[in-house]
Amino acid sequence: MNFFEKLTQRITSNDTLLILGLDPNPEMMPQDQNTHQGQQSLIIALETWLKWVVEQTAEFVCAYKPTLGFYEALGSEGLDLLLKVIAAIPDKIPIILDAKHGDINTSTIFAKTIFEQWQVDAVTVSPYAGQDHIAPFLVYPDQGVFVLCHTSNPSAVVLQEYPTNEAPFYLQVIKEAKTWATPEQLFLEVGTTNLTVIKKIRSLAPERLLLMRSIWSQGNDIHEILTASLTPMGDGILIPIPQDFLQSENLKEKVKNLNNDINQYRQNITKNLQNCELWSPNVCLLNSHPHQDLILQLYDIGCLLFGEYVQASGATFSYYIDLRKIISKPQLFHQVLTAYADILKTLKFDRIAGIPYGSLPTATGLSLMLHHPMIYPRKEVKAHGTRRLIEGTFQTGEKVAIIDDILITGKSVKEGAEKLTSSGLMVEDIVVFIDHEQGVKDKLKNEGYNAYSVLTISEITETLYEAGRINEQQYSSFFKH
Repeated sequence: MNFFEKLTQRITSNDTLLILGLDPNPEMMPQDQNTHQGQQSLIIALETWLKWVVEQTAEFVCAYKPTLGFYEALGSEGLDLLLKVIAAIPDKIPIILDAKHGDINTSTIFAKTIFEQWQVDAVTVSPYAGQDHIAPFLVYPDQGVFVLCHTSNPSAVVLQEYPTNEAPFYLQVIKEAKTWATPEQLFLEVGTTNLTVIKKIRSLAPERLLLMRSIWSQGNDIHEILTASLTPMGDGILIPIPQDFLQSENLKEKVKNLNNDINQYRQNITKNLQNCELWSPNVCLLNSHPHQDLILQLYDIGCLLFGEYVQASGATFSYYIDLRKIISKPQLFHQVLTAYADILKTLKFDRIAGIPYGSLPTATGLSLMLHHPMIYPRKEVKAHGTRRLIEGTFQTGEKVAIIDDILITGKSVKEGAEKLTSSGLMVEDIVVFIDHEQGVKDKLKNEGYNAYSVLTISEITETLYEAGRINEQQYSSFFKH
């Protein structure tokens, strides 16, 4: 399970966006625990306190964030302390190492140390040295990288806002960083209470997870900050627990109450999702694609992005596809289901199988629309309970149509098909929404599978170019790949 999946699972299962900094800062310790004398006594006191903090807060956080600098300041004993604190964190809770690493000469060995030896799940980095500096961290596809794009330091304004307020440097950082890796691997760190800045960042990077910093300054309305930074789904950000909470004897209760308050506000935001938005293509093409409106809508809501994107496999594409937003647009989601259904109606099968996790909402919708029962192969087999490989009921020998969202290498559908066939089911047909056209359909055909797609990436690109949604450079860049 990669960092993004681990974090998402934690957010969902514990219903929280809260993260907590685990820093060995004696000034944050409760007075009754801050009675140490000497370095050794201090280290022991800090270890006891930080482990107590983890015990009190583990139920209500989606990640912990130790700051490397605090541990380094304590010398070799501090680094030993960091490893003990990491070991004390439950395995299900992701660890984001706040390092702000910015040295290109040591990035490779540093990435190897923190990801392979220390086993942290993600790291914060400084973008100033560019993609060459970030690349050594991105070669670990299961780990996450948070790029610092804005800080609350007052003196940073002269750099962040350069050269103009209309085209500030921090927005250029975001534009570049978005081309370095996918939204599932690269994220943004944002320190500010300035609503205008937050809105600009969210508008430029609607698909990116934001690690918020410095949002609890006195006099600021946290609800306004959340309104500006949360996605329409009520997520998309990580919210820091105020450090002064750590001095409280009632830490657990305070964190619980904070989480409840934030979740209540998130619920108020998501209520608006019940309303369907009207959309117009604003274009008329003489030789239009049958799914022209569907393609344009996907582009207009940010599901289709053009630039230079590094995939989890290490390959670089001139585009990126993110279909998760579709489920929040009922009218659009229905169009997608109908397009799938048009293909499925030509096939013969007994059950529909969705490939976890991205295609499960689609498979569920198709099951209801076509009145065919649904099953799905588990991505990971549980070590407890029934330990079932396939969820749902079925009979040996039944024919299954596999549903997936995107066909890139065919690895996920082949793995799913193998799990289904090993359980006595028959798989012949695979239906996806978008085919990346890397010859995978032919490869699947050679292995006994018939693959169908609603759209191909070239059809999408041609339609967007003809409609004026992408320019000549973006269009040409796609066909170079």
